[in-house]
Amino acid sequence: MEKSILIIGLCLLMSTIAVAQGEPREFEYQEGDTTYTMKRYVFCLYLTGSECSQSEEERAELQTEHLAHLSSLEDHGLVMAGPFGDDGEKRGVLLFDLETVEDANALVEKDPMVIHKRLDFDCHPLWLAKGTTLK
Repeated sequence: MEKSILIIGLCLLMSTIAVAQGEPREFEYQEGDTTYTMKRYVFCLYLTGSECSQSEEERAELQTEHLAHLSSLEDHGLVMAGPFGDDGEKRGVLLFDLETVEDANALVEKDPMVIHKRLDFDCHPLWLAKGTTLK
C-alpha cells in the first residue's frame, strides 16, 4: 500500500512539473531493482451534459454518430474508451496517447454527443507506467 501511494505521489509531482516546464512525456523511475518508464497520457472523463431531452430516435442517432466518432479517434491517439456501468453523472472514459490536453480537447469537442450537449467532458494529463496492462 505504501509503495502504491509513493508511486502515485511521485507521478502527481512529476505531472505538475513536466506540464509546467514542457518536459518530455516520459521519464524513468527506479524502485529497488525495478525500473518503471512513466509516460504522460491524457485522461478524459465524459460527464452528463446539459441537454438530455432528445427523443428516443434522436438519442439512437446520436449514439450511432458517437460510436462512429470514437472509432475514428483510433487513428488519432485513442488508446482506450468505455462507458461506466451505472447511470450516474460520470458517463465514460477515454485515454489518449497525445502530447497535450488541448489536443485531446480538440478531438473530444467534435463528438456529436458533446456538440448536442448530451455529454460534457473534462480532460487531464495522467502518468502511467509504460507496459501496464489491464488484467
